[in-house]
Amino acid sequence: MLWTRRVLYSQAGPSSGGRQPLNFDGEAFHLKGTGELARALLVLRLCAWPPLVTHGLALQAWSQRLLGLRLSGALLRASVYGQFVAGETQEEVEGCVQRLQALGLRPLLAVPTEEEPDSAAQTGEAWYEGNLDAMLRCVDLSRGLPESPDLAGKTLMQLKVTALASTRLCKDLTSWIMKPGVSSELSPERLAEAMDSGQNLQVSCLNTEQNQHLQASLSRLNRVAQYAQARQVRLLVDAEYTFINPALSLLVAALAVRWNSPREGGPWVWNTYQAYLKDTHERLRRDAEGAHRAGLAFGVKLVRGAYLEKERKVSQLQGTEDPTQPDYEATSQSYSRCLELMLSLVSHHGPMCHLMVASHNEESVRQATKRMWELGIPLDGPVCFGQLLGMCDHVSLALGQAGYMVYKSIPYGCLKEVIPYLIRRAQENRSVLQGARREQALLSRELWQRLLGRAE
Repeated sequence: MLWTRRVLYSQAGPSSGGRQPLNFDGEAFHLKGTGELARALLVLRLCAWPPLVTHGLALQAWSQRLLGLRLSGALLRASVYGQFVAGETQEEVEGCVQRLQALGLRPLLAVPTEEEPDSAAQTGEAWYEGNLDAMLRCVDLSRGLPESPDLAGKTLMQLKVTALASTRLCKDLTSWIMKPGVSSELSPERLAEAMDSGQNLQVSCLNTEQNQHLQASLSRLNRVAQYAQARQVRLLVDAEYTFINPALSLLVAALAVRWNSPREGGPWVWNTYQAYLKDTHERLRRDAEGAHRAGLAFGVKLVRGAYLEKERKVSQLQGTEDPTQPDYEATSQSYSRCLELMLSLVSHHGPMCHLMVASHNEESVRQATKRMWELGIPLDGPVCFGQLLGMCDHVSLALGQAGYMVYKSIPYGCLKEVIPYLIRRAQENRSVLQGARREQALLSRELWQRLLGRAE
């Protein structure tokens, strides 16, 4: 088998030199300028204020009417946009990436576009084709960024399926997938064949228009994957809501069949697993075993999850079982179990299994680095870390300075596109923003030290 049951990294055991525990007390803030730290403190405090997040879009419209587009835009660029966005032009994005690389961090570009499940219907195939062009440009931009020789084959970008396929289609597919005895007409292998051949796919649960949209969506997804693989860019597919995730996982599985074989140098397509869902550990184990049996490489981005409040509201309205963990502690335990499973798989299967530890939680990061050392997984191996641009810098910088591979998720684009995207992300990540008090305290301490002349 291609996934051999041998320990690739842990045979030698932990380094005889001993492990140096990571320090997340903000020491690495000395690498950043005072202006950057002041802006970060201000923006993080603003984003932790619930009314600002809840009414963000209305407040943006109000500021434009009161201050005018130019002044309102200037304020946003100096604050929220400047904190969380790489820029609008290629030159601005490259400048942001070069600053990150100087700090030992790497870019993970994200196109700020998607179709929200509760939004009005978009304007048909033309909208998705426009998003396809944006994704292909993102591949080019990701590949064209300045890089060091050690980044070969390690360029990553994010992909949102609902930018290329309608949520309505994903809902209908999910409803069909969840029924017992689903036929093989919705198997990943059949979808992969249709994706590769371009032949019309007919699925009995869909009408003619939906089948046409499914075929067009498969074609768009395959074009992005093909383009990305040719340019050595790996795709990290975002998870979304539970009522469309089974369909998204099916589409990602089809891409994996086509692009994650060893002969392609995979995994080129990674899926995201949300630890705040009750069934995540079992799904992760099952999917890993399925990839093993099929001889496919397996790529995973492990997150806690961002849709907790909405998931609970939907389950209450529909009278269905809540799919989420009961509390934050249970979510953390789930994340820990999933992390342990994945690190064990990496230690046994090496380059056939890749993991991004996408977490702002210090204990999760400590667990990951400790287990990597115990299992003998090298810092430049198939495990990396991910945090949002503008957040959790005390963790990102410490990891980067210690030699771990750390990626910052970076949206880019014009104000009109990015600000609504950021507000939606803030609404989904309320707990993360409100839980950033430690980072705010560390930023405040560093700034006071500089003001009092005690900083180095």
